[in-house]
Amino acid sequence: MTVFMRRSSQRAEKMADAMNVGVNLEAFSQAISAIQALRSSVTRVFDSLKDGMKNKETLEGREKVFITEFQDNLQSVNRDLNELERLSTLVGRPSESHPLHNSGLLSLDPVQDKTPLYSQLLQAYKWSNKLPPLSRRFIRRGAELPTGFCRFHIKLQYHAGLASSLLNQQSLKRSANQMGASAKRRPKVQPSTLVLPPQYVDDVISRIGRMFPDMSIELFRPNGTSAVLLVTLGKVTKTIVVMRSLFIDRTIVRGFNENVYSEDGKLDIWSKSNYQVFQKVTDHATTALLHYQLPQMPDVVVRSFMTWLRSYIKLFQTPCQRCGKFLQEGLPPTWRDFRTLEAFHDTCRQ
Repeated sequence: MTVFMRRSSQRAEKMADAMNVGVNLEAFSQAISAIQALRSSVTRVFDSLKDGMKNKETLEGREKVFITEFQDNLQSVNRDLNELERLSTLVGRPSESHPLHNSGLLSLDPVQDKTPLYSQLLQAYKWSNKLPPLSRRFIRRGAELPTGFCRFHIKLQYHAGLASSLLNQQSLKRSANQMGASAKRRPKVQPSTLVLPPQYVDDVISRIGRMFPDMSIELFRPNGTSAVLLVTLGKVTKTIVVMRSLFIDRTIVRGFNENVYSEDGKLDIWSKSNYQVFQKVTDHATTALLHYQLPQMPDVVVRSFMTWLRSYIKLFQTPCQRCGKFLQEGLPPTWRDFRTLEAFHDTCRQ
């Protein structure tokens, strides 16, 4: 069985080599040198035309020397061109059939253990192509196929069918294949969460307010439908939450005794806190907005953010979970873990 497989493999390789004309690398290298020689000889022709007749004693002598050099240069061009044409017939043409398509790029992989993948795939591909003709040849001659050969053929057909079914289930289509006159454009799906009615937003905010009795939430609509929340957390912080529908756009945390209104009586949504500790909390709140992202369920995002914000009600009473200190560099632990809500100093959390 082993001898049979080896001989069949050798015959398959010889047949594949006979069908595919390879590139003669030696002739290819000589052709490149011939191209360089041809370019040099052509350059000499134009140089002789540019220089013209050289200084000689008589006009007849100058013309004779010029014609002789020009003829020699033209003969050199003709000789180099003939040599290049001769080598071009010896170079050969690469095979235009690429049965494995982009898998040929595997041979360019710099990782050593992946470089021989293409040659192995090519060998397996040759075997899979040669098995049906070989089996038909055995049957035509009335010979009985070896048991190992039949078992190998059956397994190969099984795995090929399995791979084909998997590829058909997870087929990848480029967008260019869908372009054309008959291609139907998919309607652009408008995000429904951006056009939620104000009554629904008010209901979500009121339910969150009932969940946390120690958190006071006031809702304002200074610019129409967009809501601005003033969240008062005990006697610790006052937080301004700017929203677009149920999406939190930005947040500003200030101290309980700081003024949150501007001179015109509206909420000041731009000025930072005068205290460094609340500036730190504002930065952490901005990070929390990026962490709590679930566009399909914006009410869950708002509830999760408010739960995280409520953990600051004991900002000055909770020690750091790592170092156990209340103050570090004059600041309390301003970071709250997004999952466990544990308190950490900004340097201890890293």
